[in-house]
Amino acid sequence: MAISSATNPLQAFRRVLWIGLALLLLSAIGTLGYHVVEGWSWLDSLYMVVITFSSIGYGEVHPLSGTGREFTIALIACGAVVVALGIGTLTQALLEFELLQFFGRRRVERQIARLSGHYIICGAGRVGRSAARELARKPVPFVIIEKDQIKAEELPPEWLMMFGDATQESTLIAARIDRAAGLVAATTTDASNIFIVLNARSLNGALKIIARASEEESAKHLTKAGANSVISPYAFAGHQIAQGLLRPNVVDFLSLTTGRDGGHEMVIEEIAIAARSPLAGTTVGESGIHRDYGIIILAIKHSDGNTSFNPRARDEIRAGDYLIAMGEPASMSNLELAAGNPQ
Repeated sequence: MAISSATNPLQAFRRVLWIGLALLLLSAIGTLGYHVVEGWSWLDSLYMVVITFSSIGYGEVHPLSGTGREFTIALIACGAVVVALGIGTLTQALLEFELLQFFGRRRVERQIARLSGHYIICGAGRVGRSAARELARKPVPFVIIEKDQIKAEELPPEWLMMFGDATQESTLIAARIDRAAGLVAATTTDASNIFIVLNARSLNGALKIIARASEEESAKHLTKAGANSVISPYAFAGHQIAQGLLRPNVVDFLSLTTGRDGGHEMVIEEIAIAARSPLAGTTVGESGIHRDYGIIILAIKHSDGNTSFNPRARDEIRAGDYLIAMGEPASMSNLELAAGNPQ
C-alpha cells in the first residue's frame, strides 16, 4: 500500500548529496590552499584538512604562518557549518525513514483490520500478480502476503500488501482470514501451498480456496487439504497451445472475453440476483436482458446448486440465482445495478 507523506525520500537524498559535494569541494579548496600558502605536499595538505574537519586535534602538520592560520580559521568555520549540516541532514533522513516505516506498517495493519469479504493472495509471483491485477480491475478488496522483500517492492503501491510467511497461521490470522471471502495459494512451491491450504481451511471452513499446483500429484494433495479448485499453470498453458492449433477461432473468441489479447470488447461475468432486484421472479424472456442490455445469458446457476445451460425464454430467474452472462463491460455494469448488486 502506498504510504503518503510530506517527506520525499528523493529530496532527502538530494540534500545529503549536495552537502557531500560541498564537503568535497571545501576539502579540495583547503588542500589547494595549504599547498599554495604553506608550500606543503599534497598529502600533508589533505591530511591537515581531514584532521581540521574531524576536530581530532592532532595539531598542525607543520608550523603555520600567519596567513596559514587565517586560512585555517576560515576553513574551520566553513567546514564546521558543512559538517554540522551533513550530520543533521543524515540524522533527519534516517529518523524520517524509520518513522515512515513505523507509521506505514501501522496504517496497513489498520486497513487490513477493517477488511471484510476480501480476498487473500499468498505469493507475489507471476500467478499471484496476475490474480491481483484481475481483482484490482473489478475492483474488489484484496491483500497480498509475500515474504520476499524484492518481490514485494515490485508490486504497485496502491495494492494492499503485508510481509509475512503465509504458511504460518499467525500470518493468515493477521490478514483477517476469518472474514475473508476467498484465498489464493500461489506460492512457487507446492509444499508451501499445501500448508497454506491446510491452515486456511482450519481457520475458515467456508472460505473459497483456489490453489496453484506445478505437479499433478500435488493437485491431489491440495484437493484433499481443502482446496475448492486447483489450477496448474503449465497444464493450462499446454491446453491453450493445443487449442490454438486445433481450434484457433474458439481461442480468439475466448481471448476477447477474458482480455488476454488486451481487448475488452466482451466479458463473461456472473451476476448475483438479489431479492430486491426487479429481475427476481421473472423469466429470461420477460427480463428483457438481451433486448435492453444486449447481454447473452449463457447459464443460470440456481440457489439449489443446479445449473441451467443455454436457458430458454420461459426459464425462471429467482432470487439467489447467478446469471453467467456475456456482454460489453458497460452493459454488464448496468445489469449488475438491475440485479441489485452494484459494483
